[in-house]
Amino acid sequence: MILSTTNSIESHQIIDYLGIVTGVSVNAQKTTFTFKKETYFASLEESINEAKEEAFQKLKENASKLSANAVVGIKIDIETFPQSTFLLVSITGTAVKVQ
Repeated sequence: MILSTTNSIESHQIIDYLGIVTGVSVNAQKTTFTFKKETYFASLEESINEAKEEAFQKLKENASKLSANAVVGIKIDIETFPQSTFLLVSITGTAVKVQ
């Protein structure tokens, strides 16, 4: 599966547009409450990366259900919730068939 943030893929021709697909992950932040900012940001980064990877896997699964072999125009949105340990990663793109 080819994933791209651009609307086209060099050396490939889009032969069919199959629809918009998404992948969403809601994850509890694994942040450590500490007086060191570096430790806090490292644990926050790890939580975001885990949620992002899960959202990408769901995006690919949803694209595969449409018989796509690529997703173009990918946009990533990361939301944190004030006063909460949850974060949401939403990835959206257009499922396509390329040759």
